[in-house]
Amino acid sequence: MLTTIARCLACLSTLILVAAPLSSLAAERRPNIILIFTDDQGYQDLGCFGSPSIKTPNLDRMASEGLRLTSFYAQPVCGVSRAALITGSYPIRVGEPGNLKRLHTVPHPEEVTVAEVLKTAGYATGIIGKWHLTDTDKTAPGGFDPVTMPNAQGFDYFYGTPKFNGFTVFVEDTKFRSPIFRDTKVVVEAVDSWDHITADYTREAVAWIKKHREQPFFLYLAHNLPHIPVGASENFKGKSAGGPYGDTIEEIDWSCGEIFKTLRALDIDDDTLVVFTSDNGPWIETTRAMKPNGADFIPRDHSGTADPLRGWKMSAWEGGSRVPCIVRWPGKVAAGRVSDDILTTMDLLPTFAALAGAAIPESIRLDGLDATDFLRGKSGASPRGEYLYYAGCLLTGVRVDKWKLVLPRQAAPPGTGWWGRMIDAVPEMQLFNLQEDPGETTNLAGNRPEVVARLMQRIEKARAELGDIDQTGRGARLFEEGPRKLQVPLQPRAARKAATTPATR
Repeated sequence: MLTTIARCLACLSTLILVAAPLSSLAAERRPNIILIFTDDQGYQDLGCFGSPSIKTPNLDRMASEGLRLTSFYAQPVCGVSRAALITGSYPIRVGEPGNLKRLHTVPHPEEVTVAEVLKTAGYATGIIGKWHLTDTDKTAPGGFDPVTMPNAQGFDYFYGTPKFNGFTVFVEDTKFRSPIFRDTKVVVEAVDSWDHITADYTREAVAWIKKHREQPFFLYLAHNLPHIPVGASENFKGKSAGGPYGDTIEEIDWSCGEIFKTLRALDIDDDTLVVFTSDNGPWIETTRAMKPNGADFIPRDHSGTADPLRGWKMSAWEGGSRVPCIVRWPGKVAAGRVSDDILTTMDLLPTFAALAGAAIPESIRLDGLDATDFLRGKSGASPRGEYLYYAGCLLTGVRVDKWKLVLPRQAAPPGTGWWGRMIDAVPEMQLFNLQEDPGETTNLAGNRPEVVARLMQRIEKARAELGDIDQTGRGARLFEEGPRKLQVPLQPRAARKAATTPATR
């Protein structure tokens, strides 16, 4: 197996430029790129996206000075969302070790990442925060496979957690404790409180930016919060009208302000593209699986809201994967602009590559599209007109322009594992006009059969190219011998059919 560096060198002979050659960019400095990625932040959980209780003056100012995207999509769960971002591809396409499709994607070491692409153009690359794209290895530091950690996937520097910060409301609710790494070494063996993690990451980010100010850089600042357990430092705890969750968001807003303050102090503000978004919708699960008689789980003031969208993290509705997004680049991205055009995290890799004058191996087919002209206002429309809704490997629907088609499904569909508990049943085909009905309340399938037929053609094309829960697409990347496998196997087809067929007496 080639090392990351060797792979990059081996690819040079087959690279194609996705942007102008570096020589033609001499008149315009290649931008620094900062991507700020929050965890489980809902669509409405910013002032500029309509929050009535959470104050975010720095991000509101970012929106007024840049572009606010209101139809921006990630993926509905943490690991798959980060895989889409880092590879520019739908997670079902991404190759994984052993050809095993996990509930949290682990990109195969042979996958090409955004950091590897930008490094070929001379960018310094750093990740501060949550990685969550790693496999386990009990013999390695912290118990994580080094070839699936950030330093082996194109990042010069890593400070943060290999996976999530927890899965309970409070740290003491479980024996689980997350380590913190600096590059390949564990520097904190077990985090007992997340109150200072945002300040910690902010200090690290500011120092890293100052260190690399003289060269183009890519900083991926991936906050662990507001994923539970939430936390906030003394200056923010108990201050927000949005409760503990609001405290967390307001400190992240402060962190963004510190980043912008640093860029201005270093006189590189105009040379830096900053993107702010979230990995998926809010984790709203007041009772286990939201069952009326389920055990109490997440208090309402420990999670956000996706209003006016339907659904939440892990769900197949809009609130699961549509997230807030703000783009700022003074003098290059017009101030005060708002667009409802579709764009996704997958589009960031080819867009960043184009801006950097970087190259992508022609052997790698991406699902992301270069949105440079759209972001800079040279094109009035996004290059993307559609988005496919996948719950892991299960294709649940498609959006094309304003229309969204939702496929029939059973509750907790086979193969979706633990996150299937948040996927409800859809007994029949449903069609929504998202421009008029973002809450997905009125099924228009019976009124617009021609739209249903057109979108079903797109569904079948996606199944053939990318795959579905019960089939491997021809474009799926398999780097090892053997077929694709699911971490949670499907029932035999006969058993699946019996499970969805009403019993007869």
